[in-house]
Amino acid sequence: MAKKEKAVSFDVMMKGFLQKYNISTKKDIEKLMTRLDNIEKLVKKVTRISTRAGRAVEGGRAVRARSGAGSSAADIALGVVKDSKKGADFSEIQAKTGFPDKKLRNIIFRLNRLGKIKRKSRGIYIAS
Repeated sequence: MAKKEKAVSFDVMMKGFLQKYNISTKKDIEKLMTRLDNIEKLVKKVTRISTRAGRAVEGGRAVRARSGAGSSAADIALGVVKDSKKGADFSEIQAKTGFPDKKLRNIIFRLNRLGKIKRKSRGIYIAS
């Protein structure tokens, strides 16, 4: 008696064909799309974080934000002080620039030391 050969199912044959010729399946493409969506979410998250810190992102690398004549944080804070006629207080400068307390205090100290701003009174700054 001769042995009966087992019939190969169509699904098994197709899987073998797809693997042999390295053809992507619907499941493979769905996995790739999911991973791509996750990468896009991460990029958006990083972009939002970097733009909050006063920097814009162009082409995947951080670039200084452009505002007015200067582009440094000190120039931005100085611009806010210059725009206020009666002088700007700390909270006003912070609200307009969005800089954290420590960074803004250091900027104000540096601008005062360089003579670009003067203290009109406690917490009020004017451009010199």
